[in-house]
Amino acid sequence: MKALHDKTVLITGASSGIGRAAALLFAAEGARVVLGARRGAELEALVARIQAAGGAATWLAGDVREEAYAQALVRHAEDTFGPLHAAFNNAGVLGPLQPTPEVALADWRHALEVNLTAAFLGAKYQIPALLRAGSGSSLVFTSTFVGHTAGFPCTAAYAASKAGVIGLVQSLAAELGPSGVRVNALLPGGTDTPMAREMNPDEAALGAVARLHALRRLAQPEEIAAAALFLVSPASSFVTGTAMRVDGGVSIQRG
Repeated sequence: MKALHDKTVLITGASSGIGRAAALLFAAEGARVVLGARRGAELEALVARIQAAGGAATWLAGDVREEAYAQALVRHAEDTFGPLHAAFNNAGVLGPLQPTPEVALADWRHALEVNLTAAFLGAKYQIPALLRAGSGSSLVFTSTFVGHTAGFPCTAAYAASKAGVIGLVQSLAAELGPSGVRVNALLPGGTDTPMAREMNPDEAALGAVARLHALRRLAQPEEIAAAALFLVSPASSFVTGTAMRVDGGVSIQRG
């Protein structure tokens, strides 16, 4: 039986990178996927691809920073497919890559709103739906090794917001454990996504990032999606409150 047979899973940040890879993988593993992101055209094309392969998918475009959108996405999931069994809160931005004294307050706030406040808003409306679905549901949030064990200069907003996601996960895991809802953070290493290429606009820069990892390469989005699949699936039924590193050994390299 497929890992997500008869499960409905919501994914944010689904239009590209890790979210897109997760949408394709989860659907292939039997999930009915509900996809959210700002770019509706990309979501529509992705849903069409999943449906053409025999999968079940729907989409709703919007801004994860908006409370009304967080609520509407959950409502759309339940109205379309019934009970919601898992959510992968993956949407995020890099934020300003500048020395901290040069960071504009507006840019700081934007990074926290997308990376942390949106995670809270997702949880706020996903949790009641997961509780309605019954015990065994799962919440997963994308954080980063940068917000956990390895500091990098000029990433204050990104690191602080993603570290906040880990704190949110740990609190929610303790809060929801008695109800049987599991909550975990996924900590990718450097991954070859549009966001990574925005941060490192040429191959030399990407190569330098790759060499920071013990495996001496970047991850492919599909590799991170496979770890997310483990966390949302029943295979991780006794895993909650974790910050799961899928980082190619970058954390141990930086010590």
